[in-house]
Amino acid sequence: MRKGFFITLEGPEGSGKSTQMRWLARRLRTAGRRVVVLRDPGSTALGRALRRVLLHSEAELSPLAEALLFIGGRVALVDERIRPALAKGSVVLCDRFHDATVVYQGYAGRLDVAWLDAAGRAAIRGCLPHLTILLDVPPSVGFARLHRSHDRMERKARVYHRRVRRGYVRWAARNAKRIKVVDATQSAERVRGEVERVVLAKLQGHR
Repeated sequence: MRKGFFITLEGPEGSGKSTQMRWLARRLRTAGRRVVVLRDPGSTALGRALRRVLLHSEAELSPLAEALLFIGGRVALVDERIRPALAKGSVVLCDRFHDATVVYQGYAGRLDVAWLDAAGRAAIRGCLPHLTILLDVPPSVGFARLHRSHDRMERKARVYHRRVRRGYVRWAARNAKRIKVVDATQSAERVRGEVERVVLAKLQGHR
């Protein structure tokens, strides 16, 4: 049986994660891989409930409250979906994961990054991605792509989203072996080509 492989896509708002996930899943299935597509939060019963609170409610939440809710939902995601899929040899694609909490609530929300990273890792008990693709895009470009009403996180001040982008870049530099940065200001087709090259090369070496 093939080994399972865990890939996450990260990036600021409007970076094109959903589009790239769809294309990547299709490409991997065409190549004969079993693929499980998830989002964090949202792919478990608990995750769906937390997603409504975190993204679609008018609740006033501090960065610490946000972080703890995201982490709690992630525990269920790992236990119910990610570990079982990896055990079956699937490629797991997840829209956001641990890195998003470190960046959004840590770098941008001003929580202690080292503490948040340690707490998040402890909660998921070492279930970190084998590969993370960071789709890097400035807030001005990303928000121009969002042709819909904004959710609770997207409604935060633009200075917050500038800190998100800077945080992702800093975090990627600290985790360069796992996180590969792709310039998401390019056309979706060019981004797709870069993402596919990175992913296929990593999968080839993971046997």
